[in-house]
Amino acid sequence: MPTPLEWPLLRQLRGRDRLGRGAAVESATTRSITPRTRTADRVVDSVCPFCAVGCGQKVYVQDEKVTQIEGDPASPISRGRLCPKGSASTQLVTSDHRVTKVRYRRPHGTAWEDLDLDTAMDMIADRVVATRRKYWEWEDEHGRRTRRTLGIASLGGATLDNEENYLMKKLYTAMGAVQIENQARI
Repeated sequence: MPTPLEWPLLRQLRGRDRLGRGAAVESATTRSITPRTRTADRVVDSVCPFCAVGCGQKVYVQDEKVTQIEGDPASPISRGRLCPKGSASTQLVTSDHRVTKVRYRRPHGTAWEDLDLDTAMDMIADRVVATRRKYWEWEDEHGRRTRRTLGIASLGGATLDNEENYLMKKLYTAMGAVQIENQARI
């Protein structure tokens, strides 16, 4: 337990650090702590995945694992600042609850099973082709050419940036979908 003479406020008033920006606010514990960024093997420039603003991030990597994500001071958009969601984006890659496998529950099934990526992609492709065949419309009820399917729709989330939304729009339009929406928020 620190004595009253060791309290930060008294250290601040008695010492040279009157504004409390340096040694006055340091304790033995804080002096012994090293930042997670100091032990990083490399720093990777990235962009926050949460919305379409595109805030710059510095991703600190040690032993090929993400140890910290901070705002990039060189970013003209965010100037080193991140919102609460962006500040917590380290959890996207380091959380124990992150799903890293393809999970599938069969129709009327009660349990999840793991699939390899190739099998899951083939299943998706087969279902897209079957849906297009089943619901494809060359013309509407008035004989006007439509060349569309109402069996496929897309609702994008706010974690997609503008470029990803552009590519999604092109993909779904090429498949014949007309019900395409995103939540870019910008």
